[in-house]
Amino acid sequence: MTTVRIQDPRFTVPRYTVPEAARFLGVPPTTFSHWARGYEIHFPDRRPVKKGPIVTAMDGRGREPSIPFVGLTEGLVVAAFRSAGVSLQHIRRAVDVLKTQMELEHAIASRSLYTDGASVLYDYAEREGDEELTHVVTQQGVFAPVVAGYLRLITHDSQGWPERLLSPLTDVVVVDPRRAFGQPIFVRGAVRVEDVLDRIRADERLADVADDFGVPVEDVEAVVRARLRLAA
Repeated sequence: MTTVRIQDPRFTVPRYTVPEAARFLGVPPTTFSHWARGYEIHFPDRRPVKKGPIVTAMDGRGREPSIPFVGLTEGLVVAAFRSAGVSLQHIRRAVDVLKTQMELEHAIASRSLYTDGASVLYDYAEREGDEELTHVVTQQGVFAPVVAGYLRLITHDSQGWPERLLSPLTDVVVVDPRRAFGQPIFVRGAVRVEDVLDRIRADERLADVADDFGVPVEDVEAVVRARLRLAA
């Protein structure tokens, strides 16, 4: 199975805690935790059900970061499939099929997902009669609009690996592991989102904060609205 260079920090350096990754993707922390850590459900009358992780995560203690950039990218793709109505059980099968048939460890983070991966998924869905996945990708290897919309948020380098992510919540926020230690920043202004929000939480006027950081006020408003929707 093809692997990436061991020294590539996109794959080896933990940058996000589970809550931080969940917040960027707009999913509940418990949901992302299941994706990154797996889970085990116990029943009184039968054996427990145990599932492993489907996105890349590393050992993290307490509140230490445990999710590398590639894990965040994989989480975005999983979120895309969930938005298209694919259950986690079927996503797990799809990820296993992609890894095996494409011989690529981080298949869902690779640009190859859009080409070879789409064909692999369609063939698998047709062969297995997986109706959930047949609604995700067409025979022509084109992803459904809701999935394609998520995938367009990922920018890949010349080798086909992710190098930049726009937030699914608002396109004014980006994550780039080469900038601000990979923390979410404003596309315009390039300052950390949390630094701006910290000032607003301190009851400073939104317009004044935006002006101080050199971020368009409408972009700050967009992030505040996105956070409110997420909290709701």
